[in-house]
Amino acid sequence: MAIPRIVDSVINEYITLFNEHLPETIEGLYIHGSIALNAYVEDSSDIDFITITNRPLAEKDSSALSYIHSTIAKKYKKPELDGVYINWSDMGKLYTNSSDFNCKYQFYNNEKLCYGDYFNFNPVTWWVLKNNGINIIGPDPKDFEFDIQPQQLSSYVLRNMNTYWANRIKTAENSITDLVTMPTDKIDFEIEWNVLGLLRQFFTLKEYDIVSKLDAGEYGLTQIPVEWHSIIEEAMNIRKGIKVNIFSSDMERIDKTLRFSKFLITHCNSIIEKKISKI
Repeated sequence: MAIPRIVDSVINEYITLFNEHLPETIEGLYIHGSIALNAYVEDSSDIDFITITNRPLAEKDSSALSYIHSTIAKKYKKPELDGVYINWSDMGKLYTNSSDFNCKYQFYNNEKLCYGDYFNFNPVTWWVLKNNGINIIGPDPKDFEFDIQPQQLSSYVLRNMNTYWANRIKTAENSITDLVTMPTDKIDFEIEWNVLGLLRQFFTLKEYDIVSKLDAGEYGLTQIPVEWHSIIEEAMNIRKGIKVNIFSSDMERIDKTLRFSKFLITHCNSIIEKKISKI
């Protein structure tokens, strides 16, 4: 899989800086997310990474890591790095044991270096890494010993829809007056994040696999009733950076986003209920 040139430049500089400031520490570097799914979008996609070190990185390493990431961020506005520093023993971790919660990690997200509980150890992350991950340093991810079963993936996705996504939509409904007054780029983000994010969940529940946001949008256009196609196309255009006037007002497209989101969550629950009834 070809890595975009700008991504290759960021990664190479990152490795150089890492070896300068934390020498003889890195043992593996993997790319997952949209790049691994061959769906990189210029000026939109992040570089989702997992760096393996030969020792747990602690708070004392924050200064070196901050310098590395701030240097990269100053030179490259896009794409942003987004990832975590772990050991080999953390591969496939799902927070299933009480001892898993005792570990703290260095991670970089939204241009901020953090140290603490990491939020992204889940079946989706590990599934993409194992099946599509790109090894910059280290063995092929397909040879990793951990394995994520399709049922683990679908169970996690359904739970995520009924908690994170359902709560997000409810919050948006309760603050719709504020949403309408936000700058256009903020409204665009909300539409893209909700519509394409939920369609990715829908695809996983139907196909037991993971695809990019745009591929999920294309899939939705073949599976979802036509009344919702306009908001799916709106979200896809935003993702692609295409300016097309599909709706007459921000209120109209926000309302369509919220109604579509509630429809899809209900629809996905119905899909699972039907599958269970056939067992």
